Amino acid sequence: MDIQYLIFGAVMTAAAFVAGWFINNKIGRNKIASSEEQSKKILADAERDAAAIQKEKLLEVKDEWYKKKHEFENEANQKRNKLQAYEKQLDSREENIDRKVELLSKKEKDVQVLQKMNESKTTELSQKLADVDRMIADENTRLERASGMSRDEARKLLLDNLIDSVKTEASQTLKDIRDKVKEEAKREAQKVIVQAIQRSAADHAVETTVSVLQIQGDEMKGRIIGREGRNIRAFEAATGVDVIVDDTPEAVILSGFDAFRREVARVSLERLIADGRIHPARIEEVVEKVKIELEEEVVRVGENTLLEVGLPGAHQEIVKHIGKMKYRTSYGQNLLQHSIEVSYLCGVMAAELGIDINLAKRAGLLHDIGKTADRSIEGPHAVIGLEMTRKYNENPIVVNAVGAHHDDIPMEHPIAALVQAADSISGARPGARRESVEGYAKRLEKLEEIAKSFKGVQATYAIQAGREIRVIVEHTKIDDAQADQLAHDIAHKIQQEMEYPGQIKVVVIREVRSVSIAK
Repeated sequence: MDIQYLIFGAVMTAAAFVAGWFINNKIGRNKIASSEEQSKKILADAERDAAAIQKEKLLEVKDEWYKKKHEFENEANQKRNKLQAYEKQLDSREENIDRKVELLSKKEKDVQVLQKMNESKTTELSQKLADVDRMIADENTRLERASGMSRDEARKLLLDNLIDSVKTEASQTLKDIRDKVKEEAKREAQKVIVQAIQRSAADHAVETTVSVLQIQGDEMKGRIIGREGRNIRAFEAATGVDVIVDDTPEAVILSGFDAFRREVARVSLERLIADGRIHPARIEEVVEKVKIELEEEVVRVGENTLLEVGLPGAHQEIVKHIGKMKYRTSYGQNLLQHSIEVSYLCGVMAAELGIDINLAKRAGLLHDIGKTADRSIEGPHAVIGLEMTRKYNENPIVVNAVGAHHDDIPMEHPIAALVQAADSISGARPGARRESVEGYAKRLEKLEEIAKSFKGVQATYAIQAGREIRVIVEHTKIDDAQADQLAHDIAHKIQQEMEYPGQIKVVVIREVRSVSIAK
């Protein structure tokens, strides 16, 4: 029984296996058929899409081709039009050239006719010139016989007379021109200078190299000197100023070329006398304190000076140097007062001439700032001042005016000329400056030597403290017109070879004296 069940199960299993294989085989064939149909459909769709894309691209290519064709046709039409225009221009130029060729041919014929006429006239003229030369030669021969002079002698005499005549006429013409220019320039210069001087008034004090300190009694002199002179030696070492204690009653003299040091010494000595404690340690303490106070005073003086002349602020170092001008002198003239005066003069003249007033006043105030530099710095004070103002960023016009006011560098602006003129006005004012007797005598000698170096000068005399030179000339060698030229030449040579404050007047005197004696 069990075997039957087993056989039945095996048969059923086999039947199930066969049925399953059959069903799977049928399903596989159905799937293959379906896949083939789907593949055919996909290929058909792909071919249709490809055909559509191909058609679309063909249309785009055709559109592009038509577009390029249209552009090419337009460009070709433009070039064709240009070529036609060029052809017209060439045709027109050919016509013009033809007309010009005809005109040139006609002119060439006319020129040939004129050349023939010219050759004929040249031949005729040459013949006439030969006749004239022959006549001139004959006439010269007759003149030589009549005058008793050769041709060269006559030519030399004629040239000498002609040169003298031309010199006289030239001198007279130059004299007339100079007279006219001087008259106009003098009128305008007098107007500007007089107005400047009228509007500029300042107090002037003559600074010397000594300061006199009044004391209450001669007993104080002994305390100033100290035991074995220790106090006076300590004081001189601390201040750098010589202390002169002599027989002058109730007075002590402080001597030194540096006005700032003399002021430090004066104030320090006054305080020591008032305090009563005079010994080396106290002297050094008081002198150092006074130096600090006076350096602060220098800054205040610089600031007050800028306010006084109406100028805006400046670099702190420039302010200090302006303050130091109070303790400097130039030819006996206080440098600060001189600079303020020059500043005012520059401002007034700039106003008259329509130039920047503030720049002119600033240049005038700073023109001698180089004199306040340390004495170890070598060089002309104008060049030193130029470097200082440039270093502290002053206006280039001011820098040039400072450097050029003694012609150390070329002038680049009219303000430089104003500063030079104002400096001369301030320095030439009577009593403004002093110079040594030796230098004064040498300047007068040099002035007379320059005037005597010219031909025809008989005698020279420097007068009015060297402000005028009078020149006596020989009347047989110098006429009136040449005398004016001589004065101009002497003045020009003085300007080139001499340095002097203000101006020098050159007066040429020519006179004729006739003497007869009655017996």
